[in-house]
Amino acid sequence: MAEHYGVGILPARPLKPKDKAKVEAGVRVVQLWLLGRLRRQTFFSLEDCNREIATALERLNGKPLRRLGVSRRELFDRLDRPVLNPLPETPYEYAEWLRVRVGLDYHVEVAGAAYSVPHALIRQEVEVRLGARTVEVFRAGRRIAAHPRGASGAPASTLSDHMPAGHRQFAEWSAEHFLGRARQFGPSTEALIAAILADRRHPEQGYRSCQGVLKLFRGANAERAEAVSARALAIGALGGRSIASILENNLDRQPAAPATETPPLVHANIRGSRYFH
Repeated sequence: MAEHYGVGILPARPLKPKDKAKVEAGVRVVQLWLLGRLRRQTFFSLEDCNREIATALERLNGKPLRRLGVSRRELFDRLDRPVLNPLPETPYEYAEWLRVRVGLDYHVEVAGAAYSVPHALIRQEVEVRLGARTVEVFRAGRRIAAHPRGASGAPASTLSDHMPAGHRQFAEWSAEHFLGRARQFGPSTEALIAAILADRRHPEQGYRSCQGVLKLFRGANAERAEAVSARALAIGALGGRSIASILENNLDRQPAAPATETPPLVHANIRGSRYFH
C-alpha cells in the first residue's frame, strides 16, 4: 500500500508514546468533539450518521486554534496541500502474497483455480499476488504472468505463450490419453481413472491425479494394479494418497469386508441423527 501511494512508513517504537503524540492528540480532539455533539442524537441510518459527522468535522476544521489564531483548514491549505502528490489513477487493491511451486503442467494452483506460467519455470518456486480481480505471478521480483482471477473450480486459465514448443508431452494430456494408459493395465484401472475424471467438476482438474495414480502403478504388474484399482473403487478412494496407502499396506491383498444386508434396527430408544438437529 505504501508503494502504491508513494509514501513512507515510520512505525512508532514500543513504549515510546511521544513518537505519535500529535496523532493521539488529534484523535482525542476529534473524538471528544464528535461525541460531545452527537452523543444525544439518534440516527436511523448510516447515511444520516455520516452526514452529521461530516458537518461536525467541517466546524472543527474551520474553528481557529487558540495559540495560532488560524484554523486547521487554513493550515492545511497553506502548508500541506501545495506539497501533496495526486492520487494514483487506480485505487489500491488489497492482495495476498503466496509462494507456490509450478506444476508439471506449467500451471500454479491458487485458491482452487489453476493459472499458466512460462513452461521454463516447471518445478520452480514463484510468488503469486492474489487480488480481487487479477492473479499475478512473479519470479525474482519480475512479473512473468497475469490472469483474470477465476472462481474456485473454474477451468484452468492458460495462455498460448506459456505453452512449450509443440506442447511436448503436456499438451498431449487429455482424458483419452490417461484412459488409454490405464487400459494397458486392465478394465479396473481404466474404471478408476474414469471415476477420478468424473469426480472433478472439469476433467482437466483430474489430470494431475491421474498422472500421480499411474505413476504409482509404474513399478507394479498389471495384476497388482488391477487389484489395487478394484479395491480403491470398492471403498471410493479416488485420491493419490489413498491409493498409495492401499499399495503400501497391501490392502488389496486383504479380503474386503462382507456387505451386510441386515435391515436397520428400529426401536423407540434409538433416536437417530435427527434428534441432534
